[in-house]
Parts: sequence; structure tokens; C-alpha cells
Amino acid sequence: MAAARARFRSLAWGTLAYTVLVILFGAVVRITGSGAGCGQHWPTCHGEVVPISPTIETVIEFSHRVTSGLCGIIVLALLVAALRGFPRGHAARLGAWLALVFTITEALIGAGLVRFGLVGDNDSVARALVMAAHLLNTSLLTGALALAAWAANREPGPPARSASPRVRWLVWASLGGLMLVGISGAVTALGDTLYPVEAGALSERLQRDLGAGAHFLQRLRLMHPVLACGLGFFTAVIAHHLGNTAAPAVRRASAWVMILVFAQLAAGVLNVMLSAPGWMQVLHLGLGTALWVAAVLFSLELLNAQAGPDGRPRPDR
Repeated sequence: MAAARARFRSLAWGTLAYTVLVILFGAVVRITGSGAGCGQHWPTCHGEVVPISPTIETVIEFSHRVTSGLCGIIVLALLVAALRGFPRGHAARLGAWLALVFTITEALIGAGLVRFGLVGDNDSVARALVMAAHLLNTSLLTGALALAAWAANREPGPPARSASPRVRWLVWASLGGLMLVGISGAVTALGDTLYPVEAGALSERLQRDLGAGAHFLQRLRLMHPVLACGLGFFTAVIAHHLGNTAAPAVRRASAWVMILVFAQLAAGVLNVMLSAPGWMQVLHLGLGTALWVAAVLFSLELLNAQAGPDGRPRPDR
């Protein structure tokens, strides 16, 4: 049983890593304008199962669909492993079930983007809203996979004392803030792709983005760095404050959150200075995803480390 659970844990972490790569590949599809590489056909590509004589945009889009489909198969395998290796009510089962649900909704959102033509040069409000929903779903998917991996070496134990309302509120506020930053980042990245940032002084860029003739995606570009700085520092302060505990796992998770917050803020500054090149957008998204996963793991470790009858942290099992 222990060996089976160790294999499940490796599979869960591997699935999470692969899913992140698929997410980054999706950013490449957007940046290269390849979202319409298969036309408005889904699940076929230009009406064909395998495109014949494809353009480079078709190759990129079709490759992304293949990697996404493989992700769905792996997540399904993860659920089967969870059902076979863990009892009812175990958190690993919950994480695997949620991962499957959010994988399905991720595919449906991607299909909707294609079928309704919300790809390529489309700069509508509808596309911005769907991109925001896409990012929200992606966050929930990676969070579910992190839950499955984290829970793999833990057994359901006797009920522990619940976290205080204050701690629960701070945890959820931190996670909600990171989701909001991610959503604003998705909309900003769309604007950076459709309306590339022109070189020049920061004051000149702001004047162009906030000018009378600016598109709404340009006008929203200022919102993301403001939210990122404010909510990023909030997340770091919460991680430092709540991570000040005797539980080593909580302290380690807290340290990772703080490191990634400042790494992400530095990447954001560099992204602005370089006028948001494609490779920097991918790096920025990767760091943001890593920060989100770290914040989820920190929250799980914190809520798990509840004091037992002897006043010491509840041990992992």
C-alpha cells in the first residue's frame, strides 16, 4: 500500500508539472496568434482529424490540442489510481476528482474560444471575459492537482481542532487575491499580444494607453501591476505572519511563497521595461503559476498543522 501511494504521489506531481507545461504552451499559442490555426473547427482541425499541408499556425494549434488531450488522459489515470489507492473521504480522491472536473471545463472553455472565434485578432469584451474565466479555471485545476499530490502521504485522522476564523479568512483572502491578480494578468497579456507595447518612456506609454483613442485592453493595462504589487505584498505578509509556527513544513512553504512573490514582482518589472516580449510573458506566467501552487501548498500545510491535545502540531501520517 505504501509503495502504491508513493507511485500515486509521483504521478500527481508529474501530472501537475505536465499540466503547467501545457498551460505555458497555451500562452505560446496566444502570443504567436495561432489560436485560429484550425479555423473555427473543434475537435477537428479544419474539418480534418489530422491536418494535411498545415501552416505553422496550424501546427502550433494542433500540437497544443494534442498535448491538452494527453493531459486529460493522464488526469483520468490519476483519478483511477486515487480510487484504487485511497479510501472514501481521502483528500487525494477529492483532489483527483476536482482535477478531472476542471480538466473537462478547461477543454470546454478552449473549445468555446475556437468555435465562437474568440482567437487571433479578436479584441472583444467577450474574449477578455472568457480569458479571465480560462485563467480562473486553470488556477482551480492546478490547485486540485496540488491538493492530490500533497495529500498522497497523509491518512485521514481524528478530527483536529479547526483553524480560527481569522486564520481561515486570511488564507482565503490571500488565495482570492492571487486569483484576482492572475485574472488581471490574463487580460493584460491579451492586450500585450493584440496591442504590443511600444518602446518609449513610461510616461509616454501611460499617455498612449490612457488616451482618448485607446482600446479598453490598453486602458486596463495599468490595472495589473497595481493589483500585483498590492496583493503580492499582502500575500507575502500573510505568508510570513502565519508561517511563523513551530511546524517545519509550514515554515518551508511560507518561505517559498515569499521568494516567489518577490521573484514574480521582479519579473513583472522586467516585463514592463522590455515592453512585454513573448518569452518574458511565458516566464511571467510560469512564475505566477508556481506562486499560486506554492500558496495552495502553504495553505494546506498551515490548516493541517492544527494543535492536538498536547498542544503540539498535528504530525503527518
